[in-house]
Amino acid sequence: MISCTEFIPAYSELFKFLEAKGGKQEVVAYWEYISDNFLHNLRGLVQEHGLRGCWLYWSHTLNEEAADFTMEIDDEAGEFTIVMHHCPSKGRLNELEHMEPYHDYCGHCDVLYRRVLEPLGFECIADLSECEQAKCSFVVRDKRT
Repeated sequence: MISCTEFIPAYSELFKFLEAKGGKQEVVAYWEYISDNFLHNLRGLVQEHGLRGCWLYWSHTLNEEAADFTMEIDDEAGEFTIVMHHCPSKGRLNELEHMEPYHDYCGHCDVLYRRVLEPLGFECIADLSECEQAKCSFVVRDKRT
C-alpha cells in the first residue's frame, strides 16, 4: 500500500497549478473545500470532547505521519498546543532536488483546521515563521472559558 507521504509532492504541485490558474484565492478555496468535506472526524471529536478532541485527533494523525512533535493541553487555561519539531511533509519537500515546493505549502494546515475550529468557539494561532525548516506551532484556545 502506498503511504500518504507519497502524495505530498503531488499536493505541492496541485497547489502551484491552482495558483497559476486562479491565483492564491483558488488555492485557499480548495483548502476550504477539503476542510468542509473531509475533516468531519476532527469536528466530531471537538464537538464531543472540546479541547480533548484536538488531542485525540492529532495524537492519532501526527503519530500516523511519524511527525516529531510535542502536544500539551492545559484545561485550566483552555489551551491546546502542538509544537512541530520536524514536519514530515515539509521535510520531505525540502529534501526533493527535482522540484521547488509550493511557496505556501504549510498554509494549508492553518486554513483547514481554523475553518473547523473557529465556528466551534475556538481561537487558532498558527506560527508558520519556521516552516522552511519544517517547524511550526499551532495553538487552539477555547474562547468559551
